[in-house]
Amino acid sequence: MKLTDLDVIITAPPAPGWGGRYWIFTKLTTDTGLVGYGEVYASAVAPEVMQAVIEDVFARHVKGENPENIELMFRRAYSSGFTQRPDPTVMGAFSGLEIACWDILGKARDRPVWALLGGRMNEKIRAYTYLYPLPHHDMDAFWTSPELAAEAAVEAVDRGYTAVKFDPAGPYTIRGGHQPAMTDISLSVAFCKAIREAIGDRADLLFGTHGQFNTAGAIRLGQALEPYSPLWFEEPIPPDNLLEFAQVAQAVRIPIATGERLTTKAEFAALLRTGGAKIMQPALGRAGGLWEMKKLAAIAEVFNAEMAPHLYAGPLEWAANIHLAASIPNLLMAETIETQFHADLIRGSIKVENGFIRPPEGPGLGIDFDEDLARAHPYAGDGLHLQMQEAPCDYQGGNAFAGGAPPKTD
Repeated sequence: MKLTDLDVIITAPPAPGWGGRYWIFTKLTTDTGLVGYGEVYASAVAPEVMQAVIEDVFARHVKGENPENIELMFRRAYSSGFTQRPDPTVMGAFSGLEIACWDILGKARDRPVWALLGGRMNEKIRAYTYLYPLPHHDMDAFWTSPELAAEAAVEAVDRGYTAVKFDPAGPYTIRGGHQPAMTDISLSVAFCKAIREAIGDRADLLFGTHGQFNTAGAIRLGQALEPYSPLWFEEPIPPDNLLEFAQVAQAVRIPIATGERLTTKAEFAALLRTGGAKIMQPALGRAGGLWEMKKLAAIAEVFNAEMAPHLYAGPLEWAANIHLAASIPNLLMAETIETQFHADLIRGSIKVENGFIRPPEGPGLGIDFDEDLARAHPYAGDGLHLQMQEAPCDYQGGNAFAGGAPPKTD
């Protein structure tokens, strides 16, 4: 069995766009007629440029190869151009291809991917959700309203979720880490207080940031949140200096979680060695794929660290996350995004039920991918999947972070 053909599908989810402006799906076909699907989570270049990168990685390192040879193909891509170091764009392209290879291998053996990764360790997987506006909420007001966030938290917990994530801590900018405004700290505390009072001990609080702060600013904010005992303090500083995470971890009594912008076990291992984080949040469509993150889970286990796969993408990366999560002993939980479009793209073949996900039993990724629906929603904009603002933190007028929802500029 050899890999012969690649197709790339770029899909734009309808408003409000939870999961990003577009999703990049890969479709691989073998000489035996088997088809596998994957997803690329990489956003540093335009989607049409990323498509060219995916095609190049496929032609150089994957085409004509047996899909079983995951390790060989990974080493080719990782070493491409005399690099042998983490490259988020190349590894993002490879990740989508690698996930599709696992889908093919499972279909060839009539077994789910988790069965090929060591079997099912977890019968069900704890899910968590970001807090999004409810239908009656004002979309603009929601992101700076502790009261509305608390309402959304109650609704999520009533549906069975035992952990909810929110990020009221101001902007993420191209300027790197900054000191939070006092209003950002006060608003963050108010969110924690309102949500904790609304849900009590029925669920964990997951305090999200996106690398907004410098080391000292992250420590100031983290210490202010300690009385509410969040389960994690997510990506408190930018990912370009992994050594600094250890200083935050030593000063703040909240577990540090990070990883959505990291790629390969090499970057994650730096955090584990220094004690910079104890909760690993890989995005499987960027971090190297299922096999590379299975390795990370084993490394993390030695350091008493846990895995919490990240999701701000489409349902194919989510499916890959679920198969990894099913197979590892040090799973904490997995992120999920429940929109009708996410569900429709895989025809409801994986779902959250009472706050948990049961790994699919079908072959490969175990999903029923609606390729026609994916193609019926092409991306026509010129923005990237996610973008950072150029304006600095506003220390007078206040800040708002719109929950990862990209502004509708196209």
